[in-house]
Amino acid sequence: MSKQTITVIPGDGIGPSIIDATIQVLNKAGCDFDYEYADAGLTALENHGDLVPESTLELIKKNKITLKGPLTTPVGEGFTSINVTLRKQFQLYANVRPVLSFKGTKARYEDIDIITIRENTEGMYSGLGQTTSADGAQAEAMSLITREGAERIVTFAYETARKEGRKKVTAVHKANILKSTSGLFLKVAREVAAKYPDIESTEMIVDNCCMQLVMNPAQFDVIVTTNLFGDILSDLCAGLVGGLGMAPGANIGADCAIFEAVHGSAPDIAGKNLANPTSVILAAIQMLEYLGMNEKAELIRKAIIDVIESGDRTTGDLGGTHGTTDFTQAVLERL
Repeated sequence: MSKQTITVIPGDGIGPSIIDATIQVLNKAGCDFDYEYADAGLTALENHGDLVPESTLELIKKNKITLKGPLTTPVGEGFTSINVTLRKQFQLYANVRPVLSFKGTKARYEDIDIITIRENTEGMYSGLGQTTSADGAQAEAMSLITREGAERIVTFAYETARKEGRKKVTAVHKANILKSTSGLFLKVAREVAAKYPDIESTEMIVDNCCMQLVMNPAQFDVIVTTNLFGDILSDLCAGLVGGLGMAPGANIGADCAIFEAVHGSAPDIAGKNLANPTSVILAAIQMLEYLGMNEKAELIRKAIIDVIESGDRTTGDLGGTHGTTDFTQAVLERL
């Protein structure tokens, strides 16, 4: 049986240091992977003159599984988001963002356990119809929702709920105002929900959902929604458990998947050994579960939980005084 090869994109800013920490953790846990490294982001622009070089795309296509650090897309210079580009290129239609409470963080809540499943290729992020008038006085963009895309993501959410023993799926929408696009999503969500009588199905308007997440997050289990709403809600959920440093993300398609830290590249602390690698380590746990390596995933999860709960060599955002390397060492010792 040949070894699994993982495409690794270290990324920008703090990316290389937290990716290195994660590779150490995977190796220590006995994950016998081969790794092939590729550039993307500002690093790639400087080295290859392209934010996403063709060689990187070929490597992602070949290996099917990618572990990615945070990437920087230059703002306001005509560059398309690299993450959006990768999701559309490989039809990674499902964005899976779980958040889980860890004792020892500065989170405002305990016992949070929510998965946000976001449609990743359509909606306001489809990139269609983006125009600005010659005088700069008017701008337009198009939101595209298809029945196929809505059915695919909602079905994915229910199948995920069933596989993980979840009891409830909440479809989040704005069909009261966006009657065509959000209306179609809600109509399809109701149709799909009827096929899963074993799972409780609810629906909620997005602005109410934001309020309810803050007031009573325990009522949520699995959230499924469109691209823009999912982007916003998943960050809100991350705030419930201590911030983006505690939130991993998976982008999943039919035969390809990219696992990533969902926070930014934090150039202000790059190279200072300050970054918390938890987000990308948790993304690697998602990757292991995707590959069916559940025992290894649980081994690493328990190590992370113990380090944070005990406050052993934790980073500043977790209330500690240590850096990336010390935190990583604490995890490695538990493995």
